[in-house]
Amino acid sequence: MKQPRKPLGIYVHIPFCRSKCLYCDFYSLPHAEGEMKRYTKALCAHLTEAAQYAGGYEVDTIYFGGGTPSLLPEKYLQNLLGTILQRFSVAKDAEITLEANPESAQDWRSLRALRRAGFNRISLGVQAADDGLLRAVGRIHTYAQVESAVVAIRRAKLSNLSVDLIYGLPGQTLSSWLEGLGQVLTLAPEHISCYGLKVEEGTPLYARQKMIDLPDDDLQADMYLAAVELLAQRGYEQYEISNFAKAGFASRHNWKYWTLQEYIGFGPGAHSDFGGVRCAYERDLEGYIQGVQQGTLHFSEWESIPLLERDTEYIMLSLRTSAGISRRVFENRYRRRFAPLEAALKRYEAMGYARPTEEGWRLTPKGFLLSNSIIAELWEVHGQEKLRREEAAARGDFRILP
Repeated sequence: MKQPRKPLGIYVHIPFCRSKCLYCDFYSLPHAEGEMKRYTKALCAHLTEAAQYAGGYEVDTIYFGGGTPSLLPEKYLQNLLGTILQRFSVAKDAEITLEANPESAQDWRSLRALRRAGFNRISLGVQAADDGLLRAVGRIHTYAQVESAVVAIRRAKLSNLSVDLIYGLPGQTLSSWLEGLGQVLTLAPEHISCYGLKVEEGTPLYARQKMIDLPDDDLQADMYLAAVELLAQRGYEQYEISNFAKAGFASRHNWKYWTLQEYIGFGPGAHSDFGGVRCAYERDLEGYIQGVQQGTLHFSEWESIPLLERDTEYIMLSLRTSAGISRRVFENRYRRRFAPLEAALKRYEAMGYARPTEEGWRLTPKGFLLSNSIIAELWEVHGQEKLRREEAAARGDFRILP
């Protein structure tokens, strides 16, 4: 009997941007349009070479991220997606996402051509509905361009639209955040991501943070909880800390990351988790192009992680989702006792930060706000349990510990 193919995600990094946002710490290159043709050729060659290692897999999600993928000429995007469709086994109902910025998603005919090529989901970088807030963080589009981009996307008959928003922007208030979110909801996207602004070291915003009016942690928390409530009222289900969707429109590709499924990344800075190895390419466009040409690609990360050693990752990633952590999965997949974690989660239940599910436990919206500290404590509890069992084994005591 023929074995079913394993699911696989593909991520393609497009690092080109018209300008660099003040908060951005992703690998992106403004004013590098002259390298687009060479880079596309290198990506196609790398995709073709890598396909031989995915013979037992069926690609069910493809994600073009950046950077600004919609800045890449239409014919190059078609060539890249065409290479994937030709070289890999791709599911007929695969989710195929293109990240886009509003200013580069204005031509409905180009969007229609991309839909016909196979793209069926657009992730639009809106970030805010107020032009002043957009300028404050270096965004080059206006909200009027957001509205016209959505018109173009719908006219192109793309029916799966996600929008990204950021709260905690300089000078933003709770009322202005909710007002902007309300404006975006009138666009009727199928999916919304809401991210709290993070001031990352090395970004222009980091250098200027003392000179601008950034909302404090308490105000950001209020913004987050208010968004969770409003989006629930409007029919968007929260399925991960920052992500909300209408029924049937959760991001299937991002779900792979949170559930430790396999994916392959292509491009400088792209990450992969494939065949038990987690790795990432160096953030160097020219180095990547030459590496593909010469067969000498360089990695910034390379780590082989056996399944049984992914227990701590599972704790962290599962508790980011509304599905939460599964008692059965934890015990069966990782051969670890769940009881110590459950005892800790019960304490958080009493504080309103966690609640039981049919499968195990999940965090509440208030718990999501404290997820880093909650997960850190659970890691400590779990680490103590592992040490206890290892010490018992070293003594020759192989009884199941209470």
